[in-house]
Parts: sequence; C-alpha cells; structure tokens
Amino acid sequence: MQSRALATEEGKDPANTTRANHSRVLPLRLLQIFGLFLVLCVAFSVISVYMTKRFGVSTTLTSTQSSFQPCYEELGGLDRWIKPPSTLLHIMNDTELFWRASFAPKVKKYPFHRVPKIAFMFLTKGPMPLAPLWERFLKGHEGLYSIYIHSTPSYRPGFPASSVFYRRQIPSKVAEWGRMSMCDAERRLLANALLDISNERFVLLSESCIPLYNFSLIYRYTMNSKHSFTSAFDDPGPFGRGRYNPNMKPEVTISQWRKGSQWFEVSRKLAVSMVEDTTFYRKFEEFCRPACYSDEHYFPTMLTILSGNLLANRSLTWVDWSRGGYHPATFGKSDVTEEFLQRIISNHKCIYNGQPSSTCFLFGRKFAPSTLEPLLRLAHKQLGF
Repeated sequence: MQSRALATEEGKDPANTTRANHSRVLPLRLLQIFGLFLVLCVAFSVISVYMTKRFGVSTTLTSTQSSFQPCYEELGGLDRWIKPPSTLLHIMNDTELFWRASFAPKVKKYPFHRVPKIAFMFLTKGPMPLAPLWERFLKGHEGLYSIYIHSTPSYRPGFPASSVFYRRQIPSKVAEWGRMSMCDAERRLLANALLDISNERFVLLSESCIPLYNFSLIYRYTMNSKHSFTSAFDDPGPFGRGRYNPNMKPEVTISQWRKGSQWFEVSRKLAVSMVEDTTFYRKFEEFCRPACYSDEHYFPTMLTILSGNLLANRSLTWVDWSRGGYHPATFGKSDVTEEFLQRIISNHKCIYNGQPSSTCFLFGRKFAPSTLEPLLRLAHKQLGF
C-alpha cells in the first residue's frame, strides 16, 4: 500500500508510464514507414528515367497525360476547311447537309492558292453507259474537276478503282420526275459539291449527256462567264402561266412565274442560294404538283426573283424537241455521224458576256447506250478529245 501510494503521490502511475512509452514508439514507426516510401519513390523515378532514355519505354505514371486540350488544337488548321471530304459517304440528313453546305466566306480573297474546279453532277437512275466517253474527256485534267453521282438508292455501281467515277456516289433518295423530290436530288448534288471549297462552277447532267467540246474549252467558257446558264422564260400558255397557283402569293406572283430547262450550270454564289432556300421551297412543295412540274419551274422562278441579273437565260445543254411530245428525242447508234455532230455544234447564235457568239451549247442529250461506239470513234475529230 505504501509503495502504491508513493508512486501515486509522485505522479508515476504504472498505466500512465506504459501509455507514455507507447506514444514515443508510434511516431518513430511512422517516420520509418514514411522514409521507406520516399526511398521507393526516388528509386522508381530513377528507374523510370533510365528505362525511358535507354529503351524508349515509359511507365504508366510518367506517360499519363491530361485530357485537357488547348483551344487551338481543337480548332485545327486551315486544311480542315479547304480540303475536300475524304469520302462522299456521310450520315447527314438533308436538313443538316443543306445547312452545312450553305456556309459561305464573306471575305472574297482566299488566304490560300485556290484552283477553281468544275463540279460535274450526274443525276442518274443507275448505270452510266457513256462513262468511257467522259473518261476520255476528263483525262489529263485532274485537279480541275470534281464528280458527283446521284443514283437510285438501291443501285450499286461497279466502277473500277482506276475510274474517275469510282466512289463518287453521294447518299441519295428516290427522285420522281416532275415532283419536288427531283429538285431535292438536284439540291443534294449541289450541297455535296459545295462541301469542296474549290468547286466554282456546277453543271447538272444525266447519264445520257455528252460533252460537245474538249475539256479546256468548256473549262474556260464556264470559268470566264459573268453569268450562270439557267433558262428562265415567261410562257403565257397553258404549260407556263397555266400551271401557276395563286396560293403562291406573295412570295411568287404570276408575273414572276418562270419556266426553264432542268439542266443548268451555275456559279458557286447561285449554288449556295439554291441550297439555302426555304421560302420558295415551301410554296413549290405545296402548290406545284403535277400537272405543275416543279423541276421546270422551281429554280427558274426562284433564281429570277433573287438574282435575275446573273442569269444568261439559256441552257448549255442541247436537246432536240422537234419530234414533239413530253420528252426530247433520244438518239441511237445510227444517228451518230460526222454530219450529225457537226450540226449540233454549228449554226447557233447566242450572247456570251454581252457579245455575240456561235458557241452556245457545251453538252448534248439524249444519247442512248448504243451511241458509245460511234461517239468514241468520232470524238477526236468532231469533239476535240
């Protein structure tokens, strides 16, 4: 009792003494563990540096990068805007495609060397039997043209990889003659062609069209023109004004109503106007149905109202209506002779850039598949390629 009392009096309770000794040991162990951790970290860092320098191997720790990317890397360079799409296949619907294609720079001078191209846009049902003639026409002029094909969605072309038509199909939909779906197909071709900033002139063609001159002449003729070649005339008869619906007012009055050929050639400026339109489109979609044929009235009327001063009011595609009917004449193998081709090219008068000209038509239709052989045989002498 005396010894316990003495210990208590002196403040040296055995339990307190044990706890004090334990508290001194615990910090020492923590310091030892922390020191060992530092040693391991230093060793790991030294090994990582050595491995990277010696073998090009980086550890997970040293190669981890932040997911943050600076703004200038996200935007990319100018190439993103000036290079044509690597493939014509995309998943944009028409609304998205037309919106994207309607982008147009406000600064007229391009900040890079731009070589203007002609976009040849083929509106077809399927096969292109005259493709070999076009191959010859385009040979040697790479970089000055682009090709786009809108065919029936179910059609699968079999062009070889060496062909200029290889993989030039765009996402398409069914197009019905005389209906707004035909204009949709034409706008679809324009919109896909507009995605290539170098395309400056846009020519709508069919599988039965042929070039009537060599590439160099057609390139100069279109590029140097001050006007776009869309025929638009006021037809007072039953097949012109007779198709007008008064419900189109006030956007389209009967005095503004125009008729013209489906086959056009337009500048990039007008191509953008044709793609971005929503005002006139709604009126024609609702009030121009057979026996009103929208492909004969929509673009001629719209372009006359918006940019009539930029139109030559004639088409560059020659057709023969002399046989009568709802469609122009189709030519077969026996029709294609030297005299026939010379007659198509010659004896024409028109206005080009305000001056009289005898070169009025650059393309011709409708040529049947059987005409390929005589066309290839006569092309060099009669057509210049």
